[in-house]
Amino acid sequence: MSADKLVVRNLSKEFRVGRESVLAVDDVSFSIAENEFVSVVGPSGCGKSTLLTVAAGLGDPTGGSILVDGEVIRGPGRDRGVVFQSYSLFPWLTVRANIEFALRGEKIGRVERRLRALEQLDVVGLGNFADAYPSQLSGGMRQRVAIARALSYRPSVLLMDEPFGALDALNRRTMQELLTKVWEDHRLTVLFITHDIDEAVFLSDRVLVMSARPGRIVQDVPIRLERPRRVEMQTSEEFLELKQHLLKSVTSTDPALAAGGRR
Repeated sequence: MSADKLVVRNLSKEFRVGRESVLAVDDVSFSIAENEFVSVVGPSGCGKSTLLTVAAGLGDPTGGSILVDGEVIRGPGRDRGVVFQSYSLFPWLTVRANIEFALRGEKIGRVERRLRALEQLDVVGLGNFADAYPSQLSGGMRQRVAIARALSYRPSVLLMDEPFGALDALNRRTMQELLTKVWEDHRLTVLFITHDIDEAVFLSDRVLVMSARPGRIVQDVPIRLERPRRVEMQTSEEFLELKQHLLKSVTSTDPALAAGGRR
């Protein structure tokens, strides 16, 4: 068994909303082994994105901590690559230049930055689009650039917050297959936030289920589907059983859904 790469210890996070204090995440603990792919699902507003934001170092916990390689996270770091749903690409820079810009903090020369950017574009299948501008790309292609940018400084942990949520069904499926290939080739440790149960089952080694706010981990479900993963698996009996189990788990954590109401 691989050593723990990312450890969440008794994490809690409160926000001030006017004069009120809102507890978004409460006493969350789990660990992710090196090279493991773990997804987090749960009802809307349960604190999934808050959890990832703290792991990215973009917010401080109210209590508890998150560690990478035994070191407490105290801010953003090059050990973690982050991909959000929004692409956040500079529209006035080419695809290659967007990735090179992310590498400016690295102690490497201009030629090495260019070579590394081109290398990662090849990884995500965009080697022929290095000189294109973001406006010339589809949504799925722009998200590929965002993934290439996150991989360019060679992090050991990849944090992804619903990265395919804005894509249509066909592009989403394509990106899921691409991500499984990238993970299998690079063996990164991945924390993946999603509201899509099929996506979580297809991508993951484990799926964590969070309760309605305040978010707590209520289930840790192992996914033992064979790798490499293929889209055809989504119609298998094993896949469908896992999907139904997780759907029932998520629904049972949300009083509105459990009562048949709408979010």
